[in-house]
Amino acid sequence: KEITFHINHIAYTVDIGPDLDNAIETELKRFLDLNKNISTQELLLAYLRKTQETLTLKKGINNQIQTIESFLKD
Repeated sequence: KEITFHINHIAYTVDIGPDLDNAIETELKRFLDLNKNISTQELLLAYLRKTQETLTLKKGINNQIQTIESFLKD
């Protein structure tokens, strides 16, 4: 599947691979409006927001792993 981004008035079409249930496109739309021109600042902000979300999830998963490991040791 291909998605076109309009960044600083230049179109970039990217092949994102299979996206049968549109999950990738849906996630992109949470942080970016794919139907309008995106500034470099907006693109960077979307990247930072997604990175923050990923780190929060990673921290939660690591906490759960530690909880399970401590439970198994007892």
